[in-house]
Amino acid sequence: MVVQYVVFFSLVGFSLFINGSLCHPLDPLTPSEISQTRHIVLKSYLGSLPNLTFHFVDLEEPDKNDVLNWLSSNTRGNSKPNPTVPRQAKVVVRVKEQTRELVVDLTRGSIISNKLYNGHGFPPLTFKELFLASKLPFQHAQFKNSVLNRGLNLSEVSCVPFTVGWYGEKITRRALKVACFYRGGSTNVWARPIEGITMLVDVDSMKITMYRDRYRVPLPKAEGTSLQSQKKRPRISPSSNITNSGFTIEGHEVKWGNWVFHVGFNARAGVIISTASIFDATKNKYRRVMYRGHVSETFVPYMDPTEEWYFRTFMDVGEFGFGRSANSLQPGIDCPESAVFMDGFMADGDGEVQQVPRAICIFERYSGNVAWRHMEINNPSGPIRNGEAEVNLVVRMIATVGNYDYILDWEFLRSGSIKVGVDLTGVLEMKAVPYKNTSQISERVYGTLVAENTIANNHDHFLTYYLDLDVDYNGNSFVKAKMKTVMTQTGSGPHSPSPTPRKSYWTVVRETAKREAEARLGLGSEPADLLIVNPNKKTRLGNQVGYRLIPGQPLSSLLLDEDYPQRRASYTKYQVWVTAYNKSERWAGGFYADRSQGDDGLAIWSRRNREIENKDIVVWHTVGIHHSPCEEDFPAMPSVHAGFELRPANFFESTPLLQ
Repeated sequence: MVVQYVVFFSLVGFSLFINGSLCHPLDPLTPSEISQTRHIVLKSYLGSLPNLTFHFVDLEEPDKNDVLNWLSSNTRGNSKPNPTVPRQAKVVVRVKEQTRELVVDLTRGSIISNKLYNGHGFPPLTFKELFLASKLPFQHAQFKNSVLNRGLNLSEVSCVPFTVGWYGEKITRRALKVACFYRGGSTNVWARPIEGITMLVDVDSMKITMYRDRYRVPLPKAEGTSLQSQKKRPRISPSSNITNSGFTIEGHEVKWGNWVFHVGFNARAGVIISTASIFDATKNKYRRVMYRGHVSETFVPYMDPTEEWYFRTFMDVGEFGFGRSANSLQPGIDCPESAVFMDGFMADGDGEVQQVPRAICIFERYSGNVAWRHMEINNPSGPIRNGEAEVNLVVRMIATVGNYDYILDWEFLRSGSIKVGVDLTGVLEMKAVPYKNTSQISERVYGTLVAENTIANNHDHFLTYYLDLDVDYNGNSFVKAKMKTVMTQTGSGPHSPSPTPRKSYWTVVRETAKREAEARLGLGSEPADLLIVNPNKKTRLGNQVGYRLIPGQPLSSLLLDEDYPQRRASYTKYQVWVTAYNKSERWAGGFYADRSQGDDGLAIWSRRNREIENKDIVVWHTVGIHHSPCEEDFPAMPSVHAGFELRPANFFESTPLLQ
């Protein structure tokens, strides 16, 4: 579908109109707005200071009530005037080795807030900083000697900077550690690590401040590491089984089947789903399900405590950014060729517009699943078969953070469910070792021998999702509906059980969390449904309307609570948290994740123990895998899936599939 954009400029700013109507207040910053933001910052006194770098430029989160009022006034047939929602940008810059937080008003054309940040942690790294750090070893005499002494060609070496975390030390400087790899004869950069070398980089001065060459082991061979498939890759083509009318996109708003929702993008989260509502044919209106949903943070700790590896405990969203790591999607491989693609826009380290062509794709998927079906044999005229093939709508983005690719899907079903999934693929992070067979290993290793001289280290992937659910408006409660075993007892009442051979059954005991401390859950210990209900709304039969969170495999961190990486990512000890809504609380590991110390973020906010019964609440859910690699993961790792489902639970009077 062709979307027409008309931009009107004024002396003090501009407003974006889409197909003649005012833009959605949650639309990401446009290229023009990013450029305007940069211009306003550079016009200020900050622009005269040396080494000004932009680390975060995004829409300043508008007040939720303002957005909801705007949406209400823009429903069809509503004659109310459009309320004004301020169009502002949040900007984080580094200047004079300090971090400053700015709010830029795009209508006034001015900075309306300028604060110095004095807390722990640093803003996301820029691509330019990472690139410059990767080139420093090639100007370092000791490194060049180490490469030559190993008999390697310096021109075949690639270096990669890693974040370093925090281990109890007093931090005053931004830092990276750099590891290097040998490409010679392979397109798989990660497969041939040059082991034993550690380099520490001071990011602000962009200098190597520590160099150590501790040991040498044989370089893994290039044979068998190619990432080129021996067969032609299958392409995704449209399915002839899809017969519905498809979907429409106006600006960033998507309408499909009984769903309408907003698709956004930023440098940190990547794809963001907002204001998702579903049409209820019985009530003849759209009903709210989710105000905002996106990946909030990742935690990827490797399980090797040695000097060259212990610090590899990444928080990819906060340190690098999923949006900044977004790929241009390949039609026919990453998404069907019939998919609709959206570009992503963000600011680079200089504040200039950076475009990711085809950052997001949207497509219908028929996987061969059945939405519903039944064969009724108790019919005088013979069996009656009926049913419906399941056709879903998928919103997808892929982020490549170093060696791993994260395929992020939001899948909408006509049944009212939203399936949220991540597929992990890419290349393992590997360690060079002297062993060619497991029989030779006589010391503790921290992974699996996947090729000669190559260990793939054990590690975790935790992805924590931010889910601001507004189930039929934003007065919601979190209910844990436990399944309890009950011994059968007979009674004298008309509805009491009469004597039968049955000795037990299970029943449901509902527990409503009143405060945040009651809604931190480790899953898997007992059977229970996790419900987000609206206690103010009931079905015709008297049931509270709600949605059910259906988790995938229960997963929690196995690190000790006092271990420094775990202190930074303490929220991974529970798979479910529920907090009171606060528009500034969106990043589970804290906004300043690089070198953070665990004194900000979800676990800290939840300590306030705020009331969450019949309130505007946010659900946080962590999914992922404990990855103990195997040989089939080498040289490229087949996709591993994790995810969850948000499913209606008495939200409708009956199934929407037959409405």
